[in-house]
Formats: sequence, structure tokens, C-alpha cells
Amino acid sequence: MLTLYSYPQLFGVADNNGYGLKVYAFLKLSGVPFVHEHVFDASAAPRGQLPYIVDDGESIGDSETIIAHAIARYHLTIDAALSPAQRRTHHFVTRMLDDLYWVMSYSRWKDERYYPAFRDGFMAEHPQIDADGFEKAKAYNAERYRYQGIGRYTPEQAYARGLADLQVLAEIVPANGFVDGERPTSCDAGIYGFIANIHYFPIPTPLKAFVDAHENLVTHCERVHAMVSA
Repeated sequence: MLTLYSYPQLFGVADNNGYGLKVYAFLKLSGVPFVHEHVFDASAAPRGQLPYIVDDGESIGDSETIIAHAIARYHLTIDAALSPAQRRTHHFVTRMLDDLYWVMSYSRWKDERYYPAFRDGFMAEHPQIDADGFEKAKAYNAERYRYQGIGRYTPEQAYARGLADLQVLAEIVPANGFVDGERPTSCDAGIYGFIANIHYFPIPTPLKAFVDAHENLVTHCERVHAMVSA
């Protein structure tokens, strides 16, 4: 059976990282049986990054590579009916979520207004992680942000990027149903992976204020959450 390795759950969400939650939701929506293993250490993962899967002895990393593998190996039809235009939209949304990831992560680890609430909430659910370990992770992420570039932004500049991404999602996500109609596709799994990690976190960042003010984003998130949490 396929095994998904991803970061731990937090605040009722199956993975506190948008990419891992995207893969989790995709597998659930596609009906693929899998075992979910939560890990903190990504050293065994391909490229040293979570999530990854082990399927029939093969280790596969990167959320989009995992999804492509699962579609091909298990003959999944979740995206089979998509038009070329819809596939282009999926591609654009996927790349935009890559940008949103950095702003979400910044809001937890970099912005001192919200970091303490994130740290305390995480340690309350996962007491095996001590304060020293968390501070080391904070320092590691600070280096990542500096090299990626967002660490050189002011908070206002960083959130402007994330809010622009969320505005586009608010214009794409319908009030009812899913992005491409009555059935969810991989695009819905991807959007859920990131929006759930904003909406369900009780940390009042500008990103959360935006999501919670847009009923269509909240409704879509809660609809997918109910489907993948059953």
C-alpha cells in the first residue's frame, strides 16, 4: 500500500504544510488507499523535502510529481474530463500556490506578531518538540526566506503578495460546487491544502482575515475538509 510521509497535523488539519495537505486531499478525493505517516525529519525524503510517498518500494517526492505518479499508476480519472483551458488554469493556480506558500510560512515563522502563537500551538499538540528545537527550526527558515527573497521583504510587502494571490483564488473559486464543476479535481485539492492551513489556524494574520471574509473560500475549504476527513 502507498505510504504518504508528511508533516504533523495541527489545529484539526491533517498536515500543517500546504503541500502535504494537498497530496493528502488528492489521495482521499481520488479514493486511493494509503497509510499516512507524520514525520518531523525530512532527511530521508527525496530532495530532503516533505511530502513524499513510498509506493511499491519507490520513493517519490514533490507534490505535483506524486500526483502525476498516482494518476498514471492507479489510472485515476479525477482530472480526466478537464478541457485544455481548465488544465492551463490548474497550472497557473499551482504556480500561484507556490508563491502563497512562502507568505504563509513567513507569517508563522518570520513575523514576530504571530510566531509565538504558532509556536505555542504547535508545541501544545506535539510536546516532543521542545523550545530549543523550535528555535532551531525558526533560524533554519529565516535562512530559507533570505535565500528565496521573501525574508528581505517588510511584512507589509510580503502580505501584499499573499493577498494578491488570495484575491485571484477568491475570483476563481465558485460559491457552490468546485472549481471545475460539480466534482472536485486536483485543483480543489491544491487550493484546500493551502486555504485550510490559513482558515483553520486560530492565528489572526492578514491572510486569515482575507480568507474568513470571503464566504466562497471558506465554504469551499469546509466542503473539501468534510470530504477528506470522513
